[in-house]
Amino acid sequence: MKPEVPEWVEKAEGDLVSAKREYRARKSPNYDSACFHAQQCIEKYIKARLVEAGIFFPRIHDLGKLLDLVAPVEPMWEPFRAALNRVSYFAVDYRYPGEFASKEDAKEALKTCYKFRRAARNSLGLPE
Repeated sequence: MKPEVPEWVEKAEGDLVSAKREYRARKSPNYDSACFHAQQCIEKYIKARLVEAGIFFPRIHDLGKLLDLVAPVEPMWEPFRAALNRVSYFAVDYRYPGEFASKEDAKEALKTCYKFRRAARNSLGLPE
């Protein structure tokens, strides 16, 4: 594993912890933040795989575009596309005034995050 990959994974795991904490908060849960951190976890796992494969990527956050970049080395991730596009929407649009994530949105984002995380960790040779 390339030296930078574990740091990407560590950052991804930190985002997962933050997403879970916000989703599960008993007092004032922040579902917008849960969605954002779920997206960030997925993004960082994709970028970890890109680093491992030696594929350059620009500073973008669009999961669909990142999936396009990683597709040559991870074609089995294509079925995640629709769910990843939805999570990208949650992460961006709910960060600004006018829209708010619901508990269901956050639940969906976390569910996608867990499923993708499993595939990404498997690809990187990491335990689930």
